[in-house]
Amino acid sequence: MKLDGQIAAVTGAGSGLGAATARHLAALGAKVACIDISEEAAAMTAEDTGGIAIGADVADTEAVQTAFSRIAQEIGTARVVVSCAGIGTAARILPRDGSLTIQSFERTLRVNLLGTYTVMNVAARAMASADPLDADGARGVIINTASVAYEDGQIGQAAYSASKGGVASMTLPAARELARFGIRVMAIAPGLFETSMSAGLPEDVRAEILMSVPFPSRMGDAHEYAKLVQAIAENPMLNGTVIRLDAAARMPIK
Repeated sequence: MKLDGQIAAVTGAGSGLGAATARHLAALGAKVACIDISEEAAAMTAEDTGGIAIGADVADTEAVQTAFSRIAQEIGTARVVVSCAGIGTAARILPRDGSLTIQSFERTLRVNLLGTYTVMNVAARAMASADPLDADGARGVIINTASVAYEDGQIGQAAYSASKGGVASMTLPAARELARFGIRVMAIAPGLFETSMSAGLPEDVRAEILMSVPFPSRMGDAHEYAKLVQAIAENPMLNGTVIRLDAAARMPIK
């Protein structure tokens, strides 16, 4: 898919992977809708990209529907949709204080998994009714964000790993179902990246984590995630799979 002149929608565009992706797609000539739970944060990215800003909670179906209606009305049908919105949670199943962590688990799944599914559902509906873009009958691509935690979850990451495992697991069945509409579905499973989720790590913890990253032995840059989004969008044979973007890291038990 040629990105120049294309319409893209990015959730979580107010910071981190989402902001980097929105900026990168805009630099390639795409018109970008920046969606974030913080409309102010979305507006800052939109100002950098020349796109539009939309404040929406991806876990709110009505808000997502409204967001994509706005995109269609203001800039056209989104043909590249990237879901970066998510939350990182750490809670043991049996915490030392004896409290239940069920509400935390439910919230994590609601944002990370249900939110991703909702965006995919609404976006696919719009794409499916649009005209094909090429001789293959391609109508668009949906790129979701999993995490290496879906395979290498740490203690305290039961909720986060379950939510990202759900994102990874629905990639192939979604791709198979949407194939008849010419819509591809992919997922990226990032490893350790410099984002707001990792910003608060103490230096000693960061150093210990990086010992498990073979090469390059550093945190990933959000722009490197964005470049993989570009590669997926541009290569029509990438469909129905999860790509680990992790510098060969495999997280040890901690």
